[in-house]
Order: sequence, then structure tokens, then C-alpha cells
Amino acid sequence: MDAGDLTHVDDEGAAQMVDVGSKADSERRAVARGRLTLQAATVDAIREHDIEKGDVLATARVGAIQAVKHTWETIPLCHQIPITNVDVAFDLADRAVELTVAVETVGPTGCEMEALEGVTTGLDVVWDMVKAAEKDADGQYPETSIDDVRVVEKIKR
Repeated sequence: MDAGDLTHVDDEGAAQMVDVGSKADSERRAVARGRLTLQAATVDAIREHDIEKGDVLATARVGAIQAVKHTWETIPLCHQIPITNVDVAFDLADRAVELTVAVETVGPTGCEMEALEGVTTGLDVVWDMVKAAEKDADGQYPETSIDDVRVVEKIKR
């Protein structure tokens, strides 16, 4: 790929924010998804609201929404965009918490980074809430992992 094809790099190779000032506003939607693998007993404890720190999914939902709203502060070249809607959905599998975050905006640039930030932070919050339950006798977390974080939908209308 030629350096001239890179949108976040100037002619000298320095990082730059893309100028979206002349782009027309459009409705945009992005959906991201990811999974936190846990022990089955931990997922059961989440399901039964039996985690010492409190309501895991309610706390993670707020964390995911906060992350969406603050993406521009943590991703260096990301624009601050008006978020018009955030939908956070959890699915509890046998040995995993799956999280889907859908973000909507109206503006000159997309919102997939916001959706990804929502997923990763939401899963981090779940992990923070349950890590004591996940620890084995040696103080390790052999079955715990965050995986398969990806954008599954990006729409511009």
C-alpha cells in the first residue's frame, strides 16, 4: 500500500486526524460483538445474581455505554461524534458472556470505533466484577479470555 493511500498519515508520514468537515451528515450504525470465556460456575453465578460485587450485567451495561460516549478520548485519531443511540445486549452461554453493542449517530463519520470500545470495556467490566470467582487455587485464571471482538455491521444511510 502506498503511503498516499493512508488516510491517517500526512505527506511526511506523521499521524493526522482525517478532515471530515466537508463531508455531508448521514445516519450511521455500527454493531460490534465479543465474548468473555469463563468457568461455567461463574456464568451461573452471574445468571443468579450471586456475585459479591453486585449486579454484573447492569454494571457492565453502564460501562459499555460510558465507553461509547468517551471513545474520542481514548482513541487518538477518533472524532468526537454525537451518539444518538446505544443498545447493549448480553447473552449468557454455558461458559461465556457474549456482548453486542450497537451504536447510532448522525454525522460525517462512522461509529464502529465506539461500538468496539463499548464491547471491550463492557467485557472488561464483567471480568473485573467476577475475577475473584474465576481465580484457581494457584491464583491464576486458566479459563478466562476475551475473544472474537469484531465489527459485525456497519451501515451508512
